[in-house]
Amino acid sequence: MALTHDELWPRAGSWPAFAAGEKADAVLLGVPAWRTSLSPTGAHATPAAIRDALTRYSATQMGPPVIDLNEALRIVDAGDIDEPDGDDGIAATVARVAELADAAPLVIALGGDNSLTYPVARGAGATGLITIDAHFDLRDGVSNGSPVRRLVQDAPSAERIDPTRIVQIGIADFANSAAYARRAAEWGIRVIALDELRRRGIVDVAAEALGIAGAGADSRIHLDVDVDAADRSVAPGCPASVPGGLAAWELRALVRALAGSERLVSADLAEVDATADTEDQRTVRLAALCVLELLAGLAGR
Repeated sequence: MALTHDELWPRAGSWPAFAAGEKADAVLLGVPAWRTSLSPTGAHATPAAIRDALTRYSATQMGPPVIDLNEALRIVDAGDIDEPDGDDGIAATVARVAELADAAPLVIALGGDNSLTYPVARGAGATGLITIDAHFDLRDGVSNGSPVRRLVQDAPSAERIDPTRIVQIGIADFANSAAYARRAAEWGIRVIALDELRRRGIVDVAAEALGIAGAGADSRIHLDVDVDAADRSVAPGCPASVPGGLAAWELRALVRALAGSERLVSADLAEVDATADTEDQRTVRLAALCVLELLAGLAGR
């Protein structure tokens, strides 16, 4: 059913295409990675689904003061990477993100499975990494379960991220192994499990994460928003989401808090399978709202 049109209720999304050489405040890029997923997924359909879901929302945050993000920010859309999987796809993604990072202070990558974090963080020149994720993503090999390890070990030496500049928020009980927990500890990764996040609160945890990932001169932080950190009731379209995860408001508030830092230069939305979502598209719509929260954080800098 077609959406209604109201001149006094402008919608989010449908932002103009990025033009080479232009400057913007934020740029979207679809990275529909899916071929190396550990579980069957239709995540390659998700960038288009998120763009469609964005048009169901306004770009206005209530504040106070009230801010229309469409007026406060120059937001553009760079389309999709045609085939982001494999060595050639990774190289193409790294190059495209690097180009976009020169044009805007915030690049937002629409995934796709979590393997996109590896090339997007590299392309953005990230020196620190924050993940909102139920899982460590420290597996060996090449998959959606390995991007954090790959950024530490597999990237070209100049692009590797020091693991002591990595913070993982929302790591869940009964969704990981002790072996990968030990790997994270041995490498010096700061792990803030779900229970600690809830005990301390979003503002406190966000401040610590930004301080660690953003340490050092000229720091550049990449944020991986793996939507499967959210509770399965609000993220049924994430194959690995579990009951008891983050409430939708918790995920959204955490994303906005982190995006308020000028050190955060790129972010990705990952692990949503649009083809497995419910009829009301609640998972895709949550991902779209996270895009808007990233933009709200940017506008508040």
